[in-house]
Amino acid sequence: MPNTRPNMQSTMYRMLNFISKQPLQLTRIFARLLASITYRTPLVKAAQVTTLNINIALPEYTAQERQAIVKKSIQNELTSYFEFFNIWGSSQEKNIQRIHQVEGKSLFQNALAQQKGIILIVPHFGTWEIMNAWCAQYTQMTIMYKPIKNKDADIFVRRARSRENATLVPTDESGIRQVYKALKRGGTTVILPDHTPHLGGAMVDYFGVPLASSHLTAKLIQKTEATALFLYAIRNDNAGFDLYIQAMPEQIYQCSDNKGTQIIHQHIERLIQTHPEHYHWSYKRFKAHPDLHNIYDISSQEALEKVKQVRSDPQLPH
Repeated sequence: MPNTRPNMQSTMYRMLNFISKQPLQLTRIFARLLASITYRTPLVKAAQVTTLNINIALPEYTAQERQAIVKKSIQNELTSYFEFFNIWGSSQEKNIQRIHQVEGKSLFQNALAQQKGIILIVPHFGTWEIMNAWCAQYTQMTIMYKPIKNKDADIFVRRARSRENATLVPTDESGIRQVYKALKRGGTTVILPDHTPHLGGAMVDYFGVPLASSHLTAKLIQKTEATALFLYAIRNDNAGFDLYIQAMPEQIYQCSDNKGTQIIHQHIERLIQTHPEHYHWSYKRFKAHPDLHNIYDISSQEALEKVKQVRSDPQLPH
């Protein structure tokens, strides 16, 4: 049995516990101050990655508009991370009360009534952790979880998830099998699909760049026939959040894994184009192409030129 008792005196545990107990509005103010420092420090790698990703994904914007999105997205992403700690340290009831509006609630209720299982497709957007509390009121959750390297932080998160009627399974084949069984029993899983798989996957066009993309979500939809719903949460100005639930196109239930993965990424693209400042841009997503593996290690000008060449190559899949 793994040790699930945190070191109560460790710096990490005390910091997480302190942040989690602060009022949400105070947490947001602190995060905005930290974001301002991060934005003004050009050597911070996360800020560099964010800037390059936005320049790649949103060329239709002016340079001034993109810079404004960079500033706002850094603020929003850091705020989300601090909100995660606050959510993990709060009671289930308090977190549910923080959800002020749920758009598309009937879609979720209809999916529950079908008892065929639900696959929640959740991009790295907004403050997704708040959604677990709301969903867990109605269904048993089975969530793939990769342990955090710091033991005390890992225990902190695991304890929070255990309050959410959630079963945590590893991010490997055994975990996938457990998710599959849970869906066949009518349960619910959450998958964040906008990342680069360690092996395999499909080459999917993402903002005009073919990238290796996980096809786990599409495969689960095909094999289990569970209902697929697209979810995201955005903070509001009243110390809370608004939750949005959307149906996925019917085509996703009959098409191939690769086509299903493409549909999912198109849906994510549309959301980002609508609210680019709420996406978490600090992930090195665009290196998931053989010719772009080093774009985060070279100058921005060289990186953008490489991306331009990939986009214009007729031999590459688009």
